[in-house]
Amino acid sequence: MDYQKIDGALAAALNDVQDPEECALEVFIHVAHTPGPAEAAFLEGLRVKGVTGARQVFTATLSARAVAELSDQPWVRHLKLSRKLRLLGPGDS
Repeated sequence: MDYQKIDGALAAALNDVQDPEECALEVFIHVAHTPGPAEAAFLEGLRVKGVTGARQVFTATLSARAVAELSDQPWVRHLKLSRKLRLLGPGDS
């Protein structure tokens, strides 16, 4: 696993994973360029959806094993844990 491509929150979440095969991590995948056919097939093999067009950022629910595999790909720029956002109400800033 290339930890230089993984953000701190994702690295911490990986440490808490009980089953490395369970798809429980919501991840943003940033790639260096639009995926070619082989790269698109690799992403689709990990059940990444929407691997079409000129996109360079994808969102997927991945296992710890899949995160490790992606981090080792030279065309993957970085991986970031998706965070749950909350709505701000009156008085919140």
